[in-house]
Amino acid sequence: MTLIALHDVMVTMRDGVRLATDINLPGPGAWPVLLERTPYNKRGTNHADRSKAHPIPRSKPEVAADFVNAGYVYVLQDCRGRFASEGEFTKYVNEAEDGIDMLDWLRLQPWCDGRIGTLGLSYGAHTQAAMASLGAPGLGAMIMDSGGFASAYHSGIRQGGAYELKQLTWAVKHAALSPRTAADPARKAALAAQDLRNWMAVNPWRTGHSPISAAPEYEDYIVRQWADECFNSGWMRPGLYARGHYGAFPDIPILHFCSWYDPYALSTPQNFQGLSGKDRRAPGRLIMGPWTHGQRSVTHAGEVDFGPDATLDGTLASDYTALRRAFLDHHLLHRPDVPDPLPHPVSLFIMGGGPGGRNEQGRWRHGGRWRHFSAWPPVEAQTTAFHLSPDGGLITGAVEQGTRSWDHDPGNPVPSIGGAVASGGAIIPAGAYDQREREGWLACPQPGRALADRPDILVFRTPRLDRDMVVAGPIKVRLYLSTSAVDTDIVVKLVDEYPDAADGTPGFAMNLCHGIIRARFRDGFDRPRLMQPGQVHAFEIEMFPTANRFQAGHHIRLDVASSHFPHFDVNPGTGTPAGQDPGSPVIAHNTLHMGPLHPSHILLPLLPDDI
Repeated sequence: MTLIALHDVMVTMRDGVRLATDINLPGPGAWPVLLERTPYNKRGTNHADRSKAHPIPRSKPEVAADFVNAGYVYVLQDCRGRFASEGEFTKYVNEAEDGIDMLDWLRLQPWCDGRIGTLGLSYGAHTQAAMASLGAPGLGAMIMDSGGFASAYHSGIRQGGAYELKQLTWAVKHAALSPRTAADPARKAALAAQDLRNWMAVNPWRTGHSPISAAPEYEDYIVRQWADECFNSGWMRPGLYARGHYGAFPDIPILHFCSWYDPYALSTPQNFQGLSGKDRRAPGRLIMGPWTHGQRSVTHAGEVDFGPDATLDGTLASDYTALRRAFLDHHLLHRPDVPDPLPHPVSLFIMGGGPGGRNEQGRWRHGGRWRHFSAWPPVEAQTTAFHLSPDGGLITGAVEQGTRSWDHDPGNPVPSIGGAVASGGAIIPAGAYDQREREGWLACPQPGRALADRPDILVFRTPRLDRDMVVAGPIKVRLYLSTSAVDTDIVVKLVDEYPDAADGTPGFAMNLCHGIIRARFRDGFDRPRLMQPGQVHAFEIEMFPTANRFQAGHHIRLDVASSHFPHFDVNPGTGTPAGQDPGSPVIAHNTLHMGPLHPSHILLPLLPDDI
């Protein structure tokens, strides 16, 4: 097959802006078409484009060649304002209309046989969800990998009213890679001179006072995004709020793909569930692995190893390219000789079951295995309430009335030790870690100290389990809290706590998932209300989902705190709206209420332990 490559074809959008597009053809004639739209350079190399057999990432043209050799046209396009495309880049907001215009253009090309699929990771998935929110006429299949906002307000840009600081690290990196920066040596030097670590605790960044002031178009959207703290119509537009537009999505096969330590681990199952209703005939598929963002071909996330079965390669398919080709061959081309590569609607990697201890690479051996289900959430799961007890217990029975308190000092926040995050680099590491402070990490004044020993964290544990308990599905927490301040945050974290060894060797406290809510949004994200100091209020917190086997002898642990930095901005306790000068931060004395009058609890979806 002869590959024909057309570079930088300029496709005109409805407003006259032209987007640079590379078209990779198998040869003359009409073919099925795959479209990938990216802000990361259509000829660049993504860290995720590798396999277990070939661990060095390949460039996008090299990946495209695999699909061209299989009989597809592969179209790669730079998003507006990025690399060779015209226009000004404003993160997320133009992708719906630009995507629709691109689909309209594709259908008119003589080399398009009318069958069009889309694919892409992260922002490449956001672009797909954006165009699908406007109907995406002519689209036949989608592969949304680790992206596609169900609601960017509730997860991805903000969460629980707090702002995700990965937006800052992303902006700094990509302002430096923008076309304007490449063409302006002074701007490039000004951006390179900034030390981002010194800026992470500055709340908020303001126009003219940020590390990206030399790139005003990036600074502008960050300043506006950070300040837009209430859930309003702007957050409901296509590209940011898929779940408000599910009815417009085409009824086509969609593969939803993500991982437990990914910032889109909440959005991805929500999108699968919302697009798999009784009114939709086309099959949907959901894959959730144990990886960090896009790292589907390694067995570890952070400092935890999940065993030889943890990779996509060799378990669900021979590799990622083979899985996508088989999905598209079967669902887009309807080839009778290609079986459905994912016969089960839901494939989850259930973490846990390993022997513990460190492997030769120094990673904790947590283990795990793949299991398949008919739906999300798994219908086999039984939701069980575990109540928080004043003595630090986490139990399914009744507890006595009581309280526990802690002080939240905005100047000494609880550090983020791993988790479901991306774009943070060394500043916000992702994945599973023993929950203790670390040398060189932000907000870690005592390296080596277990987070459980910090005075600003409340820890609740089950007794040592006498049998394995498997948790898989969405998780919610209900807490009753009073505070001395007019505002504070509540952060919860689910932990699989290995016990200390008989010889005194410390165990391992492995983070699984988190949740957060800013107190002034307790009655709704569209109407902030400050707290009345001393008054008890109920808080509903949606945590990220997970799937984990807590082994016999372990503890199920829930940590409660008021900060999670630098994953989220730190609440100053003054009640000042986001984006404004908060004034002098105040220490919030927070009290958690438990017992019959205030039944603080976590709802865990428990599976039979033989799954």
